[in-house]
Amino acid sequence: MKPLEGITILEFSTMITAALASMMLAEQGARVIKVEPSDSGDPMRYIGARKGDISSLFAGCNRGKESIKIDLKTEAGQAVIRDMASQVDVMIHNFRPGTMESLNLGCDALRTINPRLIYMAISGFGTEGPLRRAPAYDPIIQAHSGMAATQGGDDSPAFIRSLLCDKITAYTACQAVTSALFARERSGEGQLIDLSMLDSGLFFMFPDGFQNHALLDEDAIPGGMLIDILYDLTLTKDGGITVAAANQEMQGRMLKAIGLLHLLGDERFSTMQKLVENLHIFRGLVAEKCLEYTSDELLALLREVEVPCAKCLSRDEVLAQEQLSANDSIAEVDHPHLGTLRLVKAPPRFGGERLEPSRPVPAHGEHTDAVLADFGLDSQRINTLRSEGVLG
Repeated sequence: MKPLEGITILEFSTMITAALASMMLAEQGARVIKVEPSDSGDPMRYIGARKGDISSLFAGCNRGKESIKIDLKTEAGQAVIRDMASQVDVMIHNFRPGTMESLNLGCDALRTINPRLIYMAISGFGTEGPLRRAPAYDPIIQAHSGMAATQGGDDSPAFIRSLLCDKITAYTACQAVTSALFARERSGEGQLIDLSMLDSGLFFMFPDGFQNHALLDEDAIPGGMLIDILYDLTLTKDGGITVAAANQEMQGRMLKAIGLLHLLGDERFSTMQKLVENLHIFRGLVAEKCLEYTSDELLALLREVEVPCAKCLSRDEVLAQEQLSANDSIAEVDHPHLGTLRLVKAPPRFGGERLEPSRPVPAHGEHTDAVLADFGLDSQRINTLRSEGVLG
């Protein structure tokens, strides 16, 4: 039995945050019903490699769900959602503040019908303040959360080329929902959860990215940034590797392995603090020595003395590495519309067992009639709603 079996979730979303959060909950056993517009559905369906109305990006964030088409701008469509909301455990959306209220589907209205409902509202910047209605995509939040400044420096910001803030927000939402479900077990009451991408991104970045912005007393001593020590590409004769010698003892083992043990006696590097202060000089000396080795030679030397190191793998090499096979991380499944589909299994193991992928990613509106029938709508009402253009 999966941990969240018996929990039902209504999802209203475009793009990543709410979709990925509810997909993770679906992988853990929840029934997730994705409510999509009648015209073309979630725009993520059409971004990148795709077959028909399902892209690989959409598939990566929406497997395990049922899809229904409803026009939420109609009173009849809103009435259907209110009927469904009275019977579900969680509602999750990532629309701008005020949007669901304008559709008569805000938290107060729905929790009046169902006090046990957990209502997760994801926004870009929060429900108050000058940016509350501002559009928010991942690079916008990377810019506002300090993520770009951390990557390249305050004067030369650089972006992480991944939808990182979207995904961080999704993980945060997933954890918050399960916490609220646990709280409901004790209190019997649901609740509203407000979550912003900005807060999620800043919370994620703060421990290491803002090390010198946390201690505010005058006697606090600024220190070297851990990220400056760890993240560096070490060039070799035939390419490059990454080395993460994160403390002085590891640095000593690394220097001994590559024949630079004499640097331990250099006053400039005699403590970790001094090494960090003279990091540019230290790295220059190490870099010059590493150019004498091939990548494989250097990796062998460092692994022999248990210094963390790795070749930076290509995407093909990532998928081919033996460790993923040992972890049972990758699955290839047959999808009725997409053909053979590669996916990564949900990371947690429950009771030592890997969760197998749940139902296939749905086509747009694939489950409309079946889901509405499950929620008590008879065929006559479904047919009437469809003839009125409420259902796709």
